[in-house]
Amino acid sequence: MVFELAVINQFLADMMLPFMRISGLFAAMIGLSARSIPTPIRSLLAVMLTLVIIPLVPPVPVNSLVDVGTFVIVIQQIVIGVGIGFISMMVLNTFVLAGQVIAMQTGLGFASIVDPVNGINVPAVGQFYLILATLLFWAFDGHLSMIQMIVMSFEAFPIAEAWWTGEQFKSIAHWAGWMFVSAVTLSLAPIVSLLIVNLAFGVMTKASPQLNIFSIGFSIAQVMGLLIIWITLDNFIAHYESQWTRAEQFMCELLRICPTP
Repeated sequence: MVFELAVINQFLADMMLPFMRISGLFAAMIGLSARSIPTPIRSLLAVMLTLVIIPLVPPVPVNSLVDVGTFVIVIQQIVIGVGIGFISMMVLNTFVLAGQVIAMQTGLGFASIVDPVNGINVPAVGQFYLILATLLFWAFDGHLSMIQMIVMSFEAFPIAEAWWTGEQFKSIAHWAGWMFVSAVTLSLAPIVSLLIVNLAFGVMTKASPQLNIFSIGFSIAQVMGLLIIWITLDNFIAHYESQWTRAEQFMCELLRICPTP
């Protein structure tokens, strides 16, 4: 049996181009983008998913795998995958940012541990919120939603036929602003509670100047911060559902598979 070079190039192109888009998604989405996930495992998952969806992707005529046109198409597939995964990562960073804000306000920012996703030191409260958000992502089948989005992207943006417009890139960048809005909303209750505590410390200092409020106020603020975090933890799931629903809606609008509300 003899295979022509054109047949081999076409098979490799049909395998490589969807693989690049899926690899971009796995390199940026929640859970699989962490540094603790070995690269061979991530690559193997991308290959398995590529083999599953190849029958759904129309073949793209490719004359050569080493020309400039093919290189541009590969870059486009990576950018599409990373863009979709970036949206999910902004959901995760919402709660990391909220945890950092709360930690700094309560004086718990001194306790820091290494973030396995970014490889940097972050406050322990932010890492705690990061773990909770990641667990909720898997519990709510967020990974299945991301796989569904990347599969639908091949219909919304066929390989070598459609590409994001400048307005869509701008909308992705602007959507990241929801990260700060949601983070402030989540941390608003602890911040206001600690403001009341600090006001009480100010009244105590005014009533009793000889009381060294700085020596006891720091420890009391930390204890109150932990208590407030525990009390407001029930709202965590509601905030996550709201942010994740907003992210899914935006991904649907980006892929043109649902109407804009």
